[in-house]
Amino acid sequence: MRLNRIGTVICAFVLAGSAAAPAFAQSRYDGLWHVTIVTKTGSCEPTTSSTLTVTDGKISAAGADVTGSIGRAGLVRVSINGAYANGQLSGNVGSGKWNGASAGIPCSGRWEASRQ
Repeated sequence: MRLNRIGTVICAFVLAGSAAAPAFAQSRYDGLWHVTIVTKTGSCEPTTSSTLTVTDGKISAAGADVTGSIGRAGLVRVSINGAYANGQLSGNVGSGKWNGASAGIPCSGRWEASRQ
């Protein structure tokens, strides 16, 4: 009877450990990021800002068509409403370049990000 209880307790710890395993999948860049986008060439909006969410290394934003990811070393690759960006995060900041179009006219520039 006592061995049965010990087996049950061990089984419960193993199951609890496996249920918590996905939490370890988090990337060190997870969280909210404030991003400022600056246009250098083209007729796109001169400057705009938004907040992006990183969860398990995947990038998303409320109300926007965003797909992208951040690699273990902080390499950023993302598509936002038809524009493409890449760059690098390091600690709580990051920067990079982007390109897209406005009314069919090419635009490009840079972006900067900081963790909220």
